[in-house]
This record gives sequence, C-alpha cells and structure tokens, in this order.
Amino acid sequence: MAVVGALTACSPGEPEPTPTPTVTTTDSAPSASATPTAPAAPALVPDGTAEDNLPLFSSVTASVWATDARVTGRAYVDALTAAGFDKAAMQVTQDTSTVGNPAESIQFSVRWNDQCLIGQVGPATGEPVTVVVPVLAEGNCLVGQTRPIDW
Repeated sequence: MAVVGALTACSPGEPEPTPTPTVTTTDSAPSASATPTAPAAPALVPDGTAEDNLPLFSSVTASVWATDARVTGRAYVDALTAAGFDKAAMQVTQDTSTVGNPAESIQFSVRWNDQCLIGQVGPATGEPVTVVVPVLAEGNCLVGQTRPIDW
C-alpha cells in the first residue's frame, strides 16, 4: 500500500504539464505573428508641424541619396516637390564650388511656418543629415548664397 500511495502522490503532478490552453494559445498565435504588418510609409501632414513632416522629408532625402543624382540639388528639390512640399518655400545651395568643382556638401530646405526642414548631403557629409531648426531672423532657412529654383 505504501507503494500505491507513493505512485498516487506522483500522478497529480503529471496531468498539469499538458493543459489544453497551451495548445489553444499556440493555435491562435501563428495567425497574428505570421503576418507582420509593415510600418506605414511617411506621408505629408499639411496641417502638421515641421517635426510632423520630418519623417517624410528624411525619407525623400534618403531615397534621392540612394540614386546617381545624389549630389545634385535639383534632384532633392524635385523629389520633395513630388512628395507634396511647396517648391516656393525651398532653398538649395550650389552643386559646384566657385571654381567649378563638385560641392563637398549640398544643403536644401523647406520653410514650414516658423521652422525649417533642412537636409545636408555630399561626400563631406557621409550619410544624409536632416533636422528641424527655427527660421533665421531674415526669414530664410539657409545661410549664405543659394541658387534660384527657377525650373
């Protein structure tokens, strides 16, 4: 009888490791985790702030940087315009230096109310840089000589 009692004492511990909720949880989990949703692509937020629109500005900048046109300011202006930014609110620096060499760095901007979305790219910059800064006292986003956006 002592042996039967010992076996009976061990048996209640055995059924617990195989409860059905484990199987039910496994059955419902794959459908939720097997189809991960991709993050939404950044979009223009017309009534938003410059900060709200920085993800789109950064995404457009990275997209152009990944092309052969990465060192031409016009490519950034055109891509930002295509994304919905106002071309009339943009500034861009020259693609070449004063002696005709390719610019080490190109800057471009979009004025957004009292703030500026600014991008900087080029061989001296490495990876593209995008930031939001306040508008300058003169009402511009970029310091110094910029080129006309007349196309």
